[in-house]
Amino acid sequence: MDRRGFIRTAGVAGAGAGVAGAPAVVAAQQPVKWKMQSMWSSAELTYKVFEDLCGRINKLCSGKLEITPFAAGAVTGPFETLDAVSAGVLQGHSSWPGYFSGKDPGLAVISDFVFGYTHPWQAEAWYYQKGGLDMLREAYAKFNVYPVGVSWWGVEAIVAKKPIRNMADFKGVKIRSPQGMTAEVLTKLGASIVVLPGGEVYSALDKGVVDAADWATISMNQRMGFHEVAKFPVIVGHSMPVQEFSVNMAAWKALPEDVKLTVSTAVREWTWDQIQRVAVDDVRVLIDLKKKGVNRIVWDDAEQGKIRDLAHKTWEDWSKKGPLAKRAYDSQLAWLKDLGLVA
Repeated sequence: MDRRGFIRTAGVAGAGAGVAGAPAVVAAQQPVKWKMQSMWSSAELTYKVFEDLCGRINKLCSGKLEITPFAAGAVTGPFETLDAVSAGVLQGHSSWPGYFSGKDPGLAVISDFVFGYTHPWQAEAWYYQKGGLDMLREAYAKFNVYPVGVSWWGVEAIVAKKPIRNMADFKGVKIRSPQGMTAEVLTKLGASIVVLPGGEVYSALDKGVVDAADWATISMNQRMGFHEVAKFPVIVGHSMPVQEFSVNMAAWKALPEDVKLTVSTAVREWTWDQIQRVAVDDVRVLIDLKKKGVNRIVWDDAEQGKIRDLAHKTWEDWSKKGPLAKRAYDSQLAWLKDLGLVA
């Protein structure tokens, strides 16, 4: 993106005026004001969680920092937010690094190690204890962007119009999926990949253009109405994307140290606040779906192990696309071996 296409906005408000009539002029510190855009529409629970995070930071900072949250597309397109943050049009965003893998293919490997992890805590431990967050920070530094922390919205589910209980059941299935590692694995199983924007998925399922769709978690798929036309939610551990909270590097460095600590702590809390709130909503939807005769299909460990073994070759192929991809692959593979998920 041409950064000159952005209209730059003011960053930090000026100092307050002196008190009239006072024997000395006292400058009142004005709050630093940030604009941050989410990857989610305002209808999603994940956007509400993001709004709550910004509100909590504002309260904890006691007037030193004020963050105004925006839903997806409110300031710029969802695939353009990294450029906007880099240029200072936005002071921050909360997005998926995989959107920007065109800048560095390693961002695809670091943002969703497909068919690898089975629970968010495993991926979180890699980010916070095994160097994943440091890798993301190094990757974003060249864009003048600093990732403060990360979260997840949980293990995603595939919605399907027929039962998909094992690898063989994917053969001949037309599935909506974004291009990338997941699509490559499903293609090896004999599925046909159809790339569609989210707004067209319901109609495509209803009209038989696709037989299945890779979108999000159970509750998020329900909000899109997918279970009305695709009665088989399938948990195969195919995708568990990370969500970042990242800010303009110069804006971050300009903050006082106590404000940096406050923001970092609040973002760390956000990690599990979002995971748990989405999980609770998933349970609510599962109970409701069961009453309607819709039951999720959860692959057993043996079948998940088989598809993980198949995905291993795709991980390896992507590791050859660049230095970050190789480091992220090597590190996550070692962690999966420690977890006993890979031999």
